[in-house]
Amino acid sequence: MVSRKHYRIVLIEPSAIITAGIQELIKGERELEVIAVFADCCHSTEHINDLRPDLIILNPLIVDFKYRHCVEDLFLGNVPLVALVYQYVEPETLRHYRAVIDIEDERAKIVRKLLQVMETVTPRQDVPEGNELSEREKEILVSVAKGMINKEIAEQHHISIHTVISHRKNISRKTGIKSVAGLTVFAILNNLLDINDVE
Repeated sequence: MVSRKHYRIVLIEPSAIITAGIQELIKGERELEVIAVFADCCHSTEHINDLRPDLIILNPLIVDFKYRHCVEDLFLGNVPLVALVYQYVEPETLRHYRAVIDIEDERAKIVRKLLQVMETVTPRQDVPEGNELSEREKEILVSVAKGMINKEIAEQHHISIHTVISHRKNISRKTGIKSVAGLTVFAILNNLLDINDVE
């Protein structure tokens, strides 16, 4: 008999009534567990990333406006995001989420949506991570090669310093290069950076 998978969920929503309701809906599901609840995301990203959830349910309207169209970059590991909606949210914002659940959805529909999201990402999680740099990692690499420090990189890309450090670790692991000078040469040789842009 194949054992069922167990998915750990972080819920980000300021309303205590709504979070209690979502937790109650999910409580009876063996595959799903809410492991933590946060009232906001921009000031809690490091704590959330440390928990390494399988899925994040998030109210899109509590995300700072400057992050709404790059919300996935706030969290590590390409964790899938599901929008929790009970007010109007622009379609452009919702494009950054794997699914949308409405507080008026029935319990079965909410659970089905969450499990469907996890089924679509599980194959990619089971495959060993390759050495190809992601687009975000390439952007961070270019910033490093230009001589920017972690704080400057975080501000430019609208992510936390913790996330910058994690990206840099991944870049070094994938390229096998740890020094800034070495990464600069790598960026130039791979046409990610023009030699004239290096200070």
